[in-house]
Amino acid sequence: MDDFIAARSQMAMSLAFHIIFSCVGMVMPFMMAIAHYKYLTTKKEIYKGLTKAWSKGVAILFATGAVSGTMLSFELGLLFPKFMEHAGPIFGMPFSLEGTAFFIEAIALGFFLYGWGKFNKWFHWFCGVIVGISGLASGILVVAANAWMNSPSGFDFINGEYLNIDPVKAMFNAAWFSQGLHMTIAAFCATGFAVSGLHAFLILRGKNVNFHKEAFKISSVLAIVAALISPMSGDISAKDVAKRQPIKLAAMEAHFKTEKNAEFVLGGIVNEKEQKVNYAIKVPGLLSFLVHSDFHTEVKGLDAFPKDEWPPVPIVHYAFQTMITFGMLMMAVAGIYLIAHFFKKEWLTKSWFYKLFMIATPFGYIALEAGWTVTEVGRQPWIIYGVLRTMDSITPMPGIQYSFYIFTFVFITLSIILVFLMNRQIQMVAKLYDPEDPNYKSEKH
Repeated sequence: MDDFIAARSQMAMSLAFHIIFSCVGMVMPFMMAIAHYKYLTTKKEIYKGLTKAWSKGVAILFATGAVSGTMLSFELGLLFPKFMEHAGPIFGMPFSLEGTAFFIEAIALGFFLYGWGKFNKWFHWFCGVIVGISGLASGILVVAANAWMNSPSGFDFINGEYLNIDPVKAMFNAAWFSQGLHMTIAAFCATGFAVSGLHAFLILRGKNVNFHKEAFKISSVLAIVAALISPMSGDISAKDVAKRQPIKLAAMEAHFKTEKNAEFVLGGIVNEKEQKVNYAIKVPGLLSFLVHSDFHTEVKGLDAFPKDEWPPVPIVHYAFQTMITFGMLMMAVAGIYLIAHFFKKEWLTKSWFYKLFMIATPFGYIALEAGWTVTEVGRQPWIIYGVLRTMDSITPMPGIQYSFYIFTFVFITLSIILVFLMNRQIQMVAKLYDPEDPNYKSEKH
């Protein structure tokens, strides 16, 4: 493994790991706040237990995300110093604001965890809401920084120098809204399905069923709503990419030749050498319509760009297809849920219904990781699109592969610890969180 591949692999692994906890931090506090609101308005102890259980889970995942996020910030300087040297002063604002949001989130979470019986009940609930809002803001700000890498603005690049820097314009670049919107909806989708799938599994085990059913109701509604509106944000994002990064769109669709009435490609095996996609389902004119709202408008293919600027077409295409596939599967689950809720109430009590959500547990995160791959790999060979190549930004320090091995070990260790802690939380539901369980020990005891 050479240093270039090692550096990119390390960043890819770190981002893939951290993005899970970023999404949890953006979404789970809102689930916690909904459960808490239900407790305050109904006085049912089961909602109080659910709020406490979820808040402890949020705390564990928040701590893990803080560790992986801190590691990422060091990695940027360690692996890509040339990038940070030039980009830091330009897009430092969203990172600084993200740090502020992170600290607000940490303080609010501390207030929430230790504020039971000490604060006014509505102020206590508001602290939980602040955890969610600051987590959401934190995620959007990081995405804004990444969007700048895809759509650099807020500076003039003259004779190799970055001049006339405007950090505000850099933060609110052309890509921040579409990427931020799509990422936020994807986070709700991924976390909603993951949480509802976990509670569906626990319902099927037959223990603390009412507790897990209440958790399932809250998390599944968020998942369903997000799944149904995700095509809207996906369409906005795709149209934006077609406008700003047509080469990325061409790679997403493995669209090699510039043509009118462009085909939309589903599946298939990319043959980059012969510049075609074998065994694919091709819908004539659909790509033109999706990009330009017209079946006959020309769509640029990869042949319109220098070959040394092509991203790895097979990786981008397969990742895009994976994202679409699992997005459609989640929409199908959402459709079944709506049918059950409005027309077939008896389905809601069937084991197959919960098994469906259990199977769908990883779907959102698979789609999320695939979408992030499209965003990052589709930008290559640029680290700052059209300005700085990734190869030119890498550290000259040798032995990066050893850093990759060390960081991999750290992430594996963190994962093992996380699984242990979360499993212990689940096992403690009967004693600590479910007042309907005979083994429950109330706070008075």
